[in-house]
Amino acid sequence: MTAPNWISLLRVALVPVCVALLASGGPDAARYAAVVFAVAAATDSLDGYLARSRGSVTPFGTFVDPLADKLLVTCVLIQLVAMGRLAAWVAMVIVAREFAVSGLRMVAASTQVIGASQLGKWKTFAQNVAIMALMLNRSSAALNDVLVGVALLLTIASAVSYFVAARAHLKPGRPG
Repeated sequence: MTAPNWISLLRVALVPVCVALLASGGPDAARYAAVVFAVAAATDSLDGYLARSRGSVTPFGTFVDPLADKLLVTCVLIQLVAMGRLAAWVAMVIVAREFAVSGLRMVAASTQVIGASQLGKWKTFAQNVAIMALMLNRSSAALNDVLVGVALLLTIASAVSYFVAARAHLKPGRPG
């Protein structure tokens, strides 16, 4: 177990903490949940940087890192839907993209690794900002709508870009 792997596992452990804080509905619960979410989101960049810079990329890390990302975003989005702060269809589009791109990466992994694109990184940043706004900003629904809209557009655009880039791996009759 490497330090980046432990950081990814920390992110997984922070998911139920964040969701429980949001669900509690306490007076400062959303603020505390936002802090936990921000820490968890920041660890995504940290573990990847450490793994690459130290040459400690492991099979476990390549599995748990994206899993932790998807758990964090999916669980928090579902809780925001339950709280009435996000439309269910928006959460469904974002979650569907995450599963579709993960599936694509698994199919393509037999011949090449599909890493995170710059558009995918912007998508992640936009989603994190929108989620933070949905947790913290109760006074400006218009701002939240704009941030969610940007995140949704980048989510769809990044999904399309991954599928276009991997179209050779998805052709019928392709061996493997």
